[in-house]
Amino acid sequence: MTDPAFPGPSAAATATPARRLKLWDISPAVDEHSAVFPGDTAYSQQLHFSLAPGCPVNVNRITLSPHTGAHADAPMHYASGEAAIGAVDLQPYLGPCRVIHCLDSSPLVEPAHLAHALENLPARVLLRTSRAASQSWASFSAISPATLALLATKNISLIGIDTPSVDPATSQDLPCHQLLLERGLRVLENLVLDDVPEGDYELIALPLKLMQADASPVRAILRELP
Repeated sequence: MTDPAFPGPSAAATATPARRLKLWDISPAVDEHSAVFPGDTAYSQQLHFSLAPGCPVNVNRITLSPHTGAHADAPMHYASGEAAIGAVDLQPYLGPCRVIHCLDSSPLVEPAHLAHALENLPARVLLRTSRAASQSWASFSAISPATLALLATKNISLIGIDTPSVDPATSQDLPCHQLLLERGLRVLENLVLDDVPEGDYELIALPLKLMQADASPVRAILRELP
C-alpha cells in the first residue's frame, strides 16, 4: 500500500523521453573562402575590439554581401520599389517542405526532372541538383521558367535550390526571379543538400530583419518530421 505522505512517481517522471528529431544543417560555411557573384562584395573580417587590460571582450567587424552563403532574396533585389527582406512575411521560411532530387539536371531543372515528386506537395520545395558538392558561379544548375510556373500551380510559397541562383549567371532578364515576383513566392539560394535524402522535412531558414537590404544570409536547417 502506498504511503500518502510519499506518493509514487508522477506520470511525467515515468514517461518515456521524447525522441530527439534529427537535424540537417543545409547552410554552407561563411568565411573568406565563400564564393560570391563575380564583382560582388567578398567576405572579410577584422578584429575591432580585442581582449586586453581595459577591454573585456573580442568584437569583430565583418563586411559581406547579403547574398553570401545560404540566403533569402528580397523582392527589391529584382524589382524597384518592392519590399526589403526585413519587411517580408516569415511564414514561407518555416514549415513543412519537400526535398526533390533533380540530379544531372544541368543547365536547367525542367518539369520532367521533378515530375516523380509532385503528389501532395507541401508549401515549400527545395531542389537538390548536385551529387557531391555545392556548385560554384562557374557552372551550376538553374531553374527553367516552365518548372517554376508548374510549381506555382501547386500553391507553393517558397522554392529553394542548392546553387547560387534560380536563374543562369549570364541571364539579364532573370525570368525566374520575375516569376517569383509575379506569383508572390520566396526563394532560398545556395543551400547544401548533398547529404539530404529525398523526402519531406520541416524547414527553418529565417532571414535577418534587415529593413533596407535586398537579401539576408540565413542559417537554414531541416528537421526530421515527428
